[in-house]
Amino acid sequence: MKITDEPSRKPAWLKTRLRTGENFRRVNNLLQYHGLSTVCQSANCPNRHECFSRGTATFLILGPNCTRNCGFCDVDPGPPAAVDPAEPIRVAGAAGELNLKHVVVTSVTRDDLPDSGAGQFAAVIAELRAQLPRCVIEVLTPDFRNNDKSLTVVMEAGPDIFNHNLETVERLYPRVRPGADYDRSLRLLERACRCFDVTTKSGLMLGLGETREELYRVFDHLALTGVTYLTIGQYLSPSPNHLPVERYVTPEEFRQLAEEASRRGVPRVFSGPLVRSSYMAERLHSD
Repeated sequence: MKITDEPSRKPAWLKTRLRTGENFRRVNNLLQYHGLSTVCQSANCPNRHECFSRGTATFLILGPNCTRNCGFCDVDPGPPAAVDPAEPIRVAGAAGELNLKHVVVTSVTRDDLPDSGAGQFAAVIAELRAQLPRCVIEVLTPDFRNNDKSLTVVMEAGPDIFNHNLETVERLYPRVRPGADYDRSLRLLERACRCFDVTTKSGLMLGLGETREELYRVFDHLALTGVTYLTIGQYLSPSPNHLPVERYVTPEEFRQLAEEASRRGVPRVFSGPLVRSSYMAERLHSD
């Protein structure tokens, strides 16, 4: 079964309410004060208003520009910024002011750096441990170009959850994730799971032309790597210059896919149209 029906307009289940109350403004102002980026803003996440209104955000480190140019992503490609040695202190300070119990840290891809940014991840983890010793730390990393040393640097800093998103099925990688490699991403997840005492997580977005059978193979591969958590959500095209949505997947299909992923060996699955990799991350970990 191929998921290719051409969509007409965004269905009702994808419409969200824009919340701009006191909490939203407080989070927005705090991030501006600390000079921090979030994937919520940079990737134009549809849940940003909800998450900010709940007093939470996903920190985006290593600058606003990505060295890759994936067809689905709204993060700006361009010349990378210099690594800011004060960024870890600002991230931990903001997380403390938000009183976060579960902190999610991600980054742009930095293929220009010898360690692909692993050292900055480690520094952020260390600062969070120092300032918020009881918080759960989740990192969502790029593939580090399959550099075992970079992965080790991050893991030895001691995150509680290591997340790397496969994003889509293997066949679609050349179109959706140029510069990435499906097997390389699987190996990263497998090594994180097998060689380090950490919970691993991955994420998929639907509506790019994948088939059910291809998704089932991804579930099997993730189960074999030992991944514990999986998020599945709807791809939404950020602009006419990005990849188009091939089909809007229904809430019932998301439920069925969650059941199938669990049946195939992925222990915990959070699946729904507006689910994103870091959306309600604390719920997936604590349920």
